[in-house]
Amino acid sequence: EHGEQPVWMGVVLAALLGQIGLPGGGFAYALGSTSNTGKPPLAVPLPTLSIERNSIADFIPVARIADMLLHPGEPFDFNGQRLTYPKIKLVYWAGGNPFHHHQDLNRLRDAFARPDTIIVHDSAWTATARHADIILPATGTLEREDIGGSPGDPLLVAMHRAVPAYAEAHDDYEIFSGLAERLAIAERYTEGRSARQWLRYLYEPTRRALLELGLEAPDFAEFWEAGEVVLPALAWEGGIVRAFRRSPAAAPLPTPSGKIEIASAAIAGFGYPDCPGHPAWLPRTETPNARFPLQLIANQPATRLHSQLDFGATSLKSKIQNREPVRINPQDAAARGIRDGDVVRLFNDRGACLAGAVLSDALLPGVVQLSTGAWYDPEDPAADNPMCVHGNPNVLTRDAGTSRLAQGCTGQLTVIELERFDGRLPPVKAFDPPPLGTRPDRPRT
Repeated sequence: EHGEQPVWMGVVLAALLGQIGLPGGGFAYALGSTSNTGKPPLAVPLPTLSIERNSIADFIPVARIADMLLHPGEPFDFNGQRLTYPKIKLVYWAGGNPFHHHQDLNRLRDAFARPDTIIVHDSAWTATARHADIILPATGTLEREDIGGSPGDPLLVAMHRAVPAYAEAHDDYEIFSGLAERLAIAERYTEGRSARQWLRYLYEPTRRALLELGLEAPDFAEFWEAGEVVLPALAWEGGIVRAFRRSPAAAPLPTPSGKIEIASAAIAGFGYPDCPGHPAWLPRTETPNARFPLQLIANQPATRLHSQLDFGATSLKSKIQNREPVRINPQDAAARGIRDGDVVRLFNDRGACLAGAVLSDALLPGVVQLSTGAWYDPEDPAADNPMCVHGNPNVLTRDAGTSRLAQGCTGQLTVIELERFDGRLPPVKAFDPPPLGTRPDRPRT
């Protein structure tokens, strides 16, 4: 909640210290592979598909999916605009898993019951796929051919198929080509090329650019056999902030004023009470109280990427009695009769989940930590507000935007109570294929 404020304040602090645009100074907006700070851009283009202009002008921030499905036709604020939620009758979800990354999953279940039809295109039986009317099984990375690269990597990689496609799984391109054929636009979509022919076609601009620079430029067959080609980078000149530091007039920043905006007249003009025109501390909607005295931190997991490979050996090894581990301060555990390794129930007014207790002095009293990414596993899929038996914290988190400015998600913090779970432990079925022919997770409306 109000997540724009600390980010904005970080920029302001760096500006006050005079370190923006200096080596080792300034601020970072991301880490690891998602950060390009200090990384020189590539000198040649990466293989890229052309994208036609979307003929649909309607737009929502992705974190407002449930609001859109539950409140069609209602207005909402975003970044100075007054927009309207459209009426959605069909959902086609290709990749991604909102039943991992969205908040208040019981509310999302209600929202997913509203469209006439839900189609999910994925390679795994995620909780989102279990809510679908139609499943389009897609191949995984090791079951198809592709080219891998990114703006921050010096290598372009030939991704060879390692194993045959499993059962009825199809390559994404094959699925979309089949849909295009049924929509009578197959030639427009495929341009007469197979998947391998597209890879050859997409590789060619990179090869030509290498030739123009006088560098080694293998043809596609040679690249595919070798498995990789080295890509050159441009000389790093510090990006827009270093140029701005050298000459603010000659290299203005892409802001309304062309400057670092400690205060923004544009944002102030929006009149948003939850996002003033300068960084500020704003009170939270939810704070620990008598009913829910514990602060839950729902952080990114250490044993998987988001929810991916939750069924893998590394993630499964971290589970406690098949549940996601939750770290608890020993004082809080002792006050509730909880011992290390117990299964506990976390709950608030939005929902409940089970998790395995790990006692840790690394947490302050009053704080518990449950990582995101445990596959959502409702005990009774037909119930209105089922308990997640596996430990997904998003049954507990609040579904509200960061502010009217960005409308991002606010899934990192919430308030809860917890107790030792003494009942019969329900089995974890998150990784078991569901019975086909029904949509068991669809709530009654």
